[in-house]
Amino acid sequence: MKEDFLHHVWQFKKFDIAKLKTTNGESIQILNSGQYLQLAGPDFFNAQLIIGNQKWAGNVEIHVKSSDWYIHNHEKDSNYDSVILHVVWEHDIPIFRKDNSEFPTLELKEYVALSDLHKYQSLVSQKSWIYCQNELRNVDKFIFKNWQERLFFERLERKSQLILELAETSNHDWEAILFCLLAKNFGLNTNGELFYKVARSIPFSVVRKESFSTQSLEALLLGQANLLSYNFQDNYARGLQNSYDHLVQKYQLNSKIVGTAEFFKHRPDNFPTIRLVQLANLYFHRKNLFSLVINAITITELYEVFTIGVSEYWETHYNFDKESVKKMKRLSKSFINLVIINAIIPLRFAYAWSHKKDISQELIDLATLISAEQNAVVDKFQSFGLEVKTVFESQTLLELKKNYCDNKKCLDCAIGHFILKK
Repeated sequence: MKEDFLHHVWQFKKFDIAKLKTTNGESIQILNSGQYLQLAGPDFFNAQLIIGNQKWAGNVEIHVKSSDWYIHNHEKDSNYDSVILHVVWEHDIPIFRKDNSEFPTLELKEYVALSDLHKYQSLVSQKSWIYCQNELRNVDKFIFKNWQERLFFERLERKSQLILELAETSNHDWEAILFCLLAKNFGLNTNGELFYKVARSIPFSVVRKESFSTQSLEALLLGQANLLSYNFQDNYARGLQNSYDHLVQKYQLNSKIVGTAEFFKHRPDNFPTIRLVQLANLYFHRKNLFSLVINAITITELYEVFTIGVSEYWETHYNFDKESVKKMKRLSKSFINLVIINAIIPLRFAYAWSHKKDISQELIDLATLISAEQNAVVDKFQSFGLEVKTVFESQTLLELKKNYCDNKKCLDCAIGHFILKK
């Protein structure tokens, strides 16, 4: 038995409420079971009960055993002085207030139907990838759709925390925030943190001033990423070194960024050199980039904003001093999709939130226009009979798996509720 099941039982009154009695034989009538806030302190706030002939307003605390009250040291915490009812699965010892009067206690196991208990036990005892995998295809579509929307925005809220923190430290310079987000996403998983440090190390005012020269932008980004610290043969590479040294002196940049760009296991198109020069080329060709991505109405407009390649030197190079077959090296549609998913949609969400605007439907509509990511988690959900065609669907399933299934939070999940109510 776990407390989360008891929280579920109390919150949704999944027990026989007609003839409730305390362990001391007093009748209990539930007028309001209280608010389940999942904060520090008692489990349910502002409950209203009639115990015996007395009406009470206060909080309800729930434990598996009565003795857990002392194990959790609640007798020493004044937050629990307002508890009006102690709800437990098993009453093993009496619990007393500071004035030595006994807390009214409800022993739930006397009132919960065995069928509900068996449903819960069968749900959480399965040894499988996720507990509900055999039930997923049978979940009511309306419930599932509403839950997906909730998951979508939970994921956006979590991703937007970094953006809102950047807003506070950058005096809400949204162009600078976008620059940091794009740098992190251009670096993908392996180089994302280094690229983010690079972006943070360059005041965006410098990027604005130097955005009329691709060489200056490349020098700034490659130099700050420690990719110009070698003896090169190419005149182009040496020119970037000279430009970088000049820019460091001109703007008094901190050139000691900790980190090493990773080339290992990357396909050449994902080499850190290529991704950084693509980022430089983006800021050379797209002035006022923030306005472009915020005001883009269609997905086609966003694709057009990010359809850029590299400067001439990099069309025949993936790294310095090593010439290759000429290639334009434009950002692929799949890469742009990743940028939209992980940077642009969260940015739009955070920007709207900071301006107290609701663009929920706009973001859902945008996410439904992008094809779903292909990864092991999405593939697994598809194997259970779920149709996953769009980013909206794939992102919600990633959130479901990471923050609910992996943490066994079935009773906080609409799917878990549906299965238990069947």
